[in-house]
Amino acid sequence: MSKASRERRAAERASFVQRPFEGMASECDLVAMRELVPAATTKLTLSGEHADRNVTLVTVLPLALPCLTRSSGDVLVALQTQFPAGDASRQTAAALLAALAIDPGATPVSVAIEPGTPKLQEILDPATALEVTVHDGFAFWVENPNEMTPEIEASLEQANAAAPPCTRLTSVEGAYWTHERDKAWLRWVMPHDEHALLKAFARLHVAKSDNLLAEGTRYVGAFRAHGLLAPVWEVDLDKSPDDLEDAAKAMNERIGDALANDTPLTADERRARDGFVGRQVTIR
Repeated sequence: MSKASRERRAAERASFVQRPFEGMASECDLVAMRELVPAATTKLTLSGEHADRNVTLVTVLPLALPCLTRSSGDVLVALQTQFPAGDASRQTAAALLAALAIDPGATPVSVAIEPGTPKLQEILDPATALEVTVHDGFAFWVENPNEMTPEIEASLEQANAAAPPCTRLTSVEGAYWTHERDKAWLRWVMPHDEHALLKAFARLHVAKSDNLLAEGTRYVGAFRAHGLLAPVWEVDLDKSPDDLEDAAKAMNERIGDALANDTPLTADERRARDGFVGRQVTIR
């Protein structure tokens, strides 16, 4: 590894932020798009000198590119890239600013985080909720579908085949149903403090209230990503995302009640909490 690479890695570690999208109205959806969702997009509204630019935040771009600028001047910025960073918010902002600064159709030379790189929260209005669109595949990669070459079409078909079906629930924020191989899952990124949420799930588990439905779902644990927990339920294949909407809304209310309960955990609840801690998987 070169000296420049070592210095860059050291700078990335020094810039580590536990909860990079904190303060944004769509924090949970941003974490889901970065870590859990295969194909999704959301439009960004900029202000100032770039207010007239059309910018779309996407889950992933071809070759795991961090960003690209189309011939039309439209900008695509990816949340899922092959470039690690200690602060995912500044990494995304760096890619966005780099794409805005180049000519249409060009590729940025560098999207590295610099000392003056702002957070995404400083470029956008953090109080504005983003409207996330989940796609069946990656057709949003292609600027002019009618002009695709056979090679591009084959590459797109291969990428689409690897993307499992995914649906965002509408009754709650940050919840995504996905069908992978012979199983279906609901992964739900939640904004609550990790320790408080684990205590809440421990209370629900002991009360036998941690499943979304009486039959057809099973709570299996949680992912930890960018400072937030994403509880996961296994879902029977005969249950569609629509079947989970009312159940998710009711679960959200039960979680709220459990979070508001400040009595000490019982012995059974402590054991349940400790078991949940052991079943967590850290993504970032």
